[in-house]
Amino acid sequence: MHLHTKVARFDAAPGDANRPSSTPIYQTATFEQESALEFGRYDYTRSGNPTRDVLETRLAELECGSFGFALSSGMAAISTLLRAAYSLEGTAAGRGRLVLGADLYGGTTRLIERLLAPLGVDVQRVDTTSLAAVEAALHSPPPGPTWVLLESPSNPLLRVTDIAGVAQLARKAHARLAVDNTALSPYLQNPLELGANVVVHSATKHLGGHGDVTAGALVTRDAQLAESIGFLQNAEGSALAPFDSWLLLRGMKTLAVRVAQESKNALEVARFLESAPGVQRVHFPGLACNPGYALQQRQARGAGQLVSFETGNRELSQRLCEETELFSIAVSFGSTNSTISLPCRMSHASVPEEAIAMGRVAALPADLVRLSIGLEDPRDLIEDLKAVLQRATNSAARTQTAPVPIPG
Repeated sequence: MHLHTKVARFDAAPGDANRPSSTPIYQTATFEQESALEFGRYDYTRSGNPTRDVLETRLAELECGSFGFALSSGMAAISTLLRAAYSLEGTAAGRGRLVLGADLYGGTTRLIERLLAPLGVDVQRVDTTSLAAVEAALHSPPPGPTWVLLESPSNPLLRVTDIAGVAQLARKAHARLAVDNTALSPYLQNPLELGANVVVHSATKHLGGHGDVTAGALVTRDAQLAESIGFLQNAEGSALAPFDSWLLLRGMKTLAVRVAQESKNALEVARFLESAPGVQRVHFPGLACNPGYALQQRQARGAGQLVSFETGNRELSQRLCEETELFSIAVSFGSTNSTISLPCRMSHASVPEEAIAMGRVAALPADLVRLSIGLEDPRDLIEDLKAVLQRATNSAARTQTAPVPIPG
């Protein structure tokens, strides 16, 4: 089955004699039981719900996995995975290692810095684009679970990691690999097919795609890991609610056409920025000049719709955010409308300052701008960016003030 068909066609209500074309919303907290001694298929929505079951089956199918889990947010998904990967009771303190990508979403870094590191899990941040660095970090791991957690492309610098290469190193070291696939979605990349053990999504982004639902997802082929995730999803109450599950299912029906067009638009915008006045460096794995271009071509079916760039001048970057007319200032990405942000002040502002001060986390460039390209005509988006850059260039020329470089 071709990918567009796989995304669009699925059984909306398995076993329903009425055969609805849209999955019903089972907006109920409880289900009546036939016996006081035995539970039926469903009893309490936290533990199981038909609407969420359809969604979780879809998530597993699209990521080429066996077990899918829908959770209340992307951070809930990462938290549940970490709790499943490491026993966090006091008796387990000091056991296990987490090899962490150096460029990750700020909320992920905050969670790990505040949750895992204080409990004694050996957290090592490495540049996962270097297989040698990953191998060195995995050398002689301490007793207990060892995991690698990475994003590819990463957020917000869009660095590309050899997922298959890291997966091979992890297997050799008896470790397991988790890949956050939020930036590309299962339409463009399937980490399980490349050797990962589990895939993570902030389903708020591409999977939902319309900015109207907050959700997270985990997909794996590992039955033992799935059992642990399922236990935590129920025990901690992090499962996605029925109506949100329905919204996410509805958004996923258009995943293929949305991501395909948004990715095409992003490439056009990135090509414009390559030679735009006031832009010093563009980060986009779909450009042939990008260091990760060849690898991205091999392991994915596209480069996605995130574009980030540096201007060398934080005031200019702020001006771009505030003066563009078609880009909304927002922290999220992956929606039908284009957004713009300063990651160091927005999506990554939650990184603990002490982690940066102690060198555990690298500070992002203060002038870094992140674009999330939507479904608008790319010519209009380019004209919007061009107008602000031109005004800024003309203003600088009049005052004869050169942009001040940002250190690092």
